[in-house]
Amino acid sequence: MNLTYSGTETIPAPKQTVWTFITDPAKIAACMPDLISSKIIDVRRFDAVVGVAVGLVRGKFTFHVTLDPKPASDHLDMKITGGGFGSVVDLIASADVAEADGGTTLAWTGSATMRGPVATVGGRVIDAQAKRVIETTFANVKSRVTSATV
Repeated sequence: MNLTYSGTETIPAPKQTVWTFITDPAKIAACMPDLISSKIIDVRRFDAVVGVAVGLVRGKFTFHVTLDPKPASDHLDMKITGGGFGSVVDLIASADVAEADGGTTLAWTGSATMRGPVATVGGRVIDAQAKRVIETTFANVKSRVTSATV
C-alpha cells in the first residue's frame, strides 16, 4: 500500500530556531506520537520505538530515522524505515523551510509504502491513522519550538 501526503505548516518562531529544531535528532524523536523509547545514533540518525494501533494490528514498531539537512537551500529530507510484527514501513519525507509573516513555514511532502499485516487493514483506517500521526507530530513540533522561544 502506498500513501502520499503534503501540506504547509506555520510555526510562530524565527526560521533559524525552527531549522535548528527540525535538524536535531533528539528533538524530532521526542515529537513522534506514541513514542516508547528513542536512541540517538549520531547527529543525523536515531532509532525510535513507537506504539502502533491500526485496526486490529496493535503493538510496537521500531523505526530507523535519518535526517538529511541541506542548509544552503533550507531543505530537509527524512528517511524512515522499519516496522514490526511482520509489517514493513518505508517513508520518504521532505520539508522546505521559509520565513513567513509571524514565523516560519514548512512546505512538506511525504510518501510511505507499507507491506504486511498493516497494509491489509484497509485504506480508510490507515489514512485516518496516518493523518493523526502527521497532525500530532506537527502539533508537538509547534508546541516545543514555541515554548523554547518564549
